[in-house]
Amino acid sequence: MNTVSNTQASIVKSHSPLLAMSALFFFWGFLTSLNDVLIPHLKSAFSLNYTQAMLVQFAFFGAYFLVSLPAGKLISRLGFKAGIIAGLLTTAAGCVLFYPAAEVKLYVFFLGGLFVLASGITILQVTANPYVAALGDEKSASSRLNFCQGLNSVGHTVAPFFGGALIIGASQLGGPANPESVQIPYLLIALALVVVAIVFKRFPLPKIAAESGQSASLQGEAVKKLTAHRHLVLGAVAIFLYVGAEVSIGSFLINFLSSDDIAGLTHKDAATYLGLYWGAAMVGRFAGAYIMQYIKASSALTFNALAAIVLLIVVMSASGSIAMWAVVLIGLCNSIMFPTIFSLGIRGLGAATAEGAGLLCLAIVGGAILPVLQGIVADTLSIQMSFIVPLASYGFVTWYAQKGSKLPNEQ
Repeated sequence: MNTVSNTQASIVKSHSPLLAMSALFFFWGFLTSLNDVLIPHLKSAFSLNYTQAMLVQFAFFGAYFLVSLPAGKLISRLGFKAGIIAGLLTTAAGCVLFYPAAEVKLYVFFLGGLFVLASGITILQVTANPYVAALGDEKSASSRLNFCQGLNSVGHTVAPFFGGALIIGASQLGGPANPESVQIPYLLIALALVVVAIVFKRFPLPKIAAESGQSASLQGEAVKKLTAHRHLVLGAVAIFLYVGAEVSIGSFLINFLSSDDIAGLTHKDAATYLGLYWGAAMVGRFAGAYIMQYIKASSALTFNALAAIVLLIVVMSASGSIAMWAVVLIGLCNSIMFPTIFSLGIRGLGAATAEGAGLLCLAIVGGAILPVLQGIVADTLSIQMSFIVPLASYGFVTWYAQKGSKLPNEQ
């Protein structure tokens, strides 16, 4: 009996660092998805047009581009554990800044808080991904990362329900949208992050010899060498457009479903369908991990990108429940795209794989640019026609899957 108990305790102890790290993935997925609730709420509270409202994603994903390299250098000096604590506390500080921003009722202060919050998440990303990859046998690194990414998807799925109840719901009780309704929810998140930071401070994380901050090695000469790999450069473009498309659709979903000529839902009810959009991506990610053992990566990417294009055509031409479910199902198409593009982009790089991965990570800045571009189209034409922006993005992803991802010996 004691032997069984000791074995169980040993298993729990060996997996506890991975379980602790998975909490970080949940938090940054949660906060990233919460932006999609924040956008329509602030748009209404500050009477913004779509372009101005999309500056939420510009501030958030712009931090990825600006902070990734400094974060890598910071982690190299501080180490993984200190980096995790720094990331958690920086993210918490960004959440706390929402309180004074709501008090003074200035949109630019919200954008500043979002940038600080996203800077903390960037530090966590730069720390957690390589740590989880190095936390055990190299052959099972992909399995560990997929497990953590699954928790990230859970965070994406839960956040819209949280935001719909505590931000949009609380605001509706008092009449028109009020920026002060974000204060308590974001203070609660900040408190949770501080508690997690204290836990990590006391948690005995094992030390590993892996290098951190892969993107920190992206210096001048390294970038020049990387540009010789056509499939990598085109992969960076595909990541840029894909992330931009995924973020744009999520950012516009509540306002789209709230339009009278589409579904006429309240923002609170539309937030439920936003949760389903991210939930579909979560289901597709787990299903795709199994199915793609039997299907070529390029074929799976082609099918999903084409399916997203068909659904977007329906979104742009239909109305009511047809348009509503079409936009939700795009989440299912998105599920396998990022890891698939990523894996196709770093094929055959050999010793330059780490630098290539860093370049692809920087391309996540597409999440800052494309929502603003779609906002401009929405203000100029209509919110329904603005979905031409993600449609064109998936068009490039389709071409990349079929042509752009091929190595020289596959041409």
